[in-house]
Amino acid sequence: MENQVLVELEYKFTQPSALFLEDLAHIDGDFIFLGIGGKMGPSMAKLLLEGLRQIGVSRKVYGVSRFSDDSSRQYLENLGVETIVCDLLDDEALQSLPHAKNVIYLAGFKFGATGKEDFTWAMNTYLPGRIAEKYKDSRIVAFSSGNVLPFVDVRSGGVDESVLPEPIGEYAQSTLGRERIFAYFSKKNGTPILLYRLNYAVDFRYGVIREIAKQVYRQQPIDIRTNNVNVIWQSDANEIAIRSLLHVESPAKVLNVTGPEILSIKWVAEKLGEILGKEPLFVLEPEQTTLLNNASECHRIFGYPKVGILDIIAITAQWILQDGGEFGKDTHFQERGGKF
Repeated sequence: MENQVLVELEYKFTQPSALFLEDLAHIDGDFIFLGIGGKMGPSMAKLLLEGLRQIGVSRKVYGVSRFSDDSSRQYLENLGVETIVCDLLDDEALQSLPHAKNVIYLAGFKFGATGKEDFTWAMNTYLPGRIAEKYKDSRIVAFSSGNVLPFVDVRSGGVDESVLPEPIGEYAQSTLGRERIFAYFSKKNGTPILLYRLNYAVDFRYGVIREIAKQVYRQQPIDIRTNNVNVIWQSDANEIAIRSLLHVESPAKVLNVTGPEILSIKWVAEKLGEILGKEPLFVLEPEQTTLLNNASECHRIFGYPKVGILDIIAITAQWILQDGGEFGKDTHFQERGGKF
């Protein structure tokens, strides 16, 4: 039996905003999510379908994945997504996919990249070229990562889109490769593309804030060498991704996406501790550099996220106290050597 508190909490903080519905009404054509089976795909599709329902518009929404877990496919089908089982690296299967005016590209490989470098580059750098050719007549929002950015001083204010990437490790390097390949085909074919450079989305079931909350609740020592971070509520990140279809460009536009704050992990842990009734335990000392994403351009275009950090902290603590479920996939935001 579902916990009604958690059901109501999730409903409250994942409903489409008025600005989202306004923009959605101006996006013509069908939608296809490539790599829908990850952490963000299902919730993004749910948001899109609820938004389409609320504005009274009918569109096809396709969801493409390997679907190793049949329950996730059934969940999407129940929402109204037309699911397609496909290994995107199988070119024959890729070419058989339906056309859609709006492409959200979520496919990629991060965790487990160390030891599978060849597969990492195939997924993150080779495949985007095949996608860009297949969907050259579409709009494409292609997910990237703040991991392509250089480490900067924690007092710097973060890195905006004008700063050249300096990726550390093969995951980040291959992700920059993804950006470069999409940018090339955007110029070659005139395809309007937006490179969605995200870090870090957080949700009830995963993310930086939940990881810290678990450590506080279990009274496990928190390593604060990486003591500063950016986060954004996943539902807000989902809205921005879909709304970004109205801001694609050729040549491709790069957009940093995150919340407005540069957060202190120590501060977040202490705030969580107040709600959870636990005293956080800290180990080691903060480093002076970290990955920090300055998303001022994103906020200029879309406004500030509607769910702020104090709400995120309160939501996450409540989810922990109510024994809510989790994805069991850590972000490894503390990683400083690029090994995932």
